[in-house]
Amino acid sequence: MTAFDTNRAAWNRLAAGGSRFAKVATDDECREPLATLDGRGWLPASVRGLDVLCLAAGGGWQSILYASAGANVTVVDLSPEMLRQDEHEARRRMLAVRIIEGSMTDLSILADESFDIVHQPVSTCYVADLHAVYCEVARVLRDGGLYISQHKQPVSLQIVERDRHDRYVIGVPYYHAGPLPPVGDDSYREPGAVEFLHRWDELVGGLCRVGLTLEDLREPYRGDDRAAPGHFGHRGLFAAPYVRLKARRLTRPTPPHATIWTP
Repeated sequence: MTAFDTNRAAWNRLAAGGSRFAKVATDDECREPLATLDGRGWLPASVRGLDVLCLAAGGGWQSILYASAGANVTVVDLSPEMLRQDEHEARRRMLAVRIIEGSMTDLSILADESFDIVHQPVSTCYVADLHAVYCEVARVLRDGGLYISQHKQPVSLQIVERDRHDRYVIGVPYYHAGPLPPVGDDSYREPGAVEFLHRWDELVGGLCRVGLTLEDLREPYRGDDRAAPGHFGHRGLFAAPYVRLKARRLTRPTPPHATIWTP
């Protein structure tokens, strides 16, 4: 079974089991959808009429919020169960959302330069080839288009256990290749999923290499001073689990007109 098949099955189970990562948008969130989506001020003041791709973002949260804000929304995800939540919520709220089941590494069903915004929650950890994802994002974005993404930080995926002094132990090499091994501390792993570690040169340098420009980088705080050792909030005090990136596809230069020289 491929990583894609394993992860699709894992996210089907997570959706059916009511995972905290598979919660649909609430009425309160839909009243202020952009404020819910964007606590950093990265989005434009209005997305009404903009074409938005919610990439690997099934589950009935992100797509519903963008559609509630007036955007033309397409959501791509590998899990039919997650997409079923988008479909159900869109129908219930009388919103138009285009739903596509597929891989984030192959968006060939989508035309070049067809989106103003691509918004991707934590998901690149489920594919080995991050470069393929970035290439597809750069291809489908229009000039000036915005790419907002969140990823698992490498050091968080290197942690394997907590020792008797409640210190978190790095046991996966930084240059590990292939699927990550099972670990004792799986605070920031999804059960049953196959995950991959992507280094900083891939996460940030990879954006530059496909022609995207990084405009901002944030590390969401997930620490909790009151959390007991072993709780994900306690671990979040020692290793930031996620990184958020704001990137943009700059306007491509127009090739100069050919000059015809005659003697």
